[in-house]
Amino acid sequence: MDITGIVRHALETKSGVSQRTGNPWCARDYVLEIPGQYPRHFVFTVFGEDRIKQFALKKDEEVTVQFDVDANEYQGRWFNKVNAWNIIRPGQQAATTQQAAPAPPPAQAAPPPSQQSNSGGSADDLPF
Repeated sequence: MDITGIVRHALETKSGVSQRTGNPWCARDYVLEIPGQYPRHFVFTVFGEDRIKQFALKKDEEVTVQFDVDANEYQGRWFNKVNAWNIIRPGQQAATTQQAAPAPPPAQAAPPPSQQSNSGGSADDLPF
């Protein structure tokens, strides 16, 4: 999923050590403001020190966030997680879209006249 807005806050970086694997981790939450007559706010997480440095989000910067939504259960309660997996800046958007766009399918010719229905009704009539 994608959402475009302006980064309004970069919250404190959280870090720790995984109890399961023993590996260190870090994550940082950001608040994105979605413009409009009544602006809305959207909080997302960037997980991993390498991605935090790669994205280098700054306050008041306009970006498009590509993210996934997931939910986890903890002690009988459910919590949503919104994890960003890519950040696109306005100047990069056109280049990324151009590279990712597949080639258009070849034009298909109309079926031969023998396969077209000619039931005497208008072209809008259904066969049933």
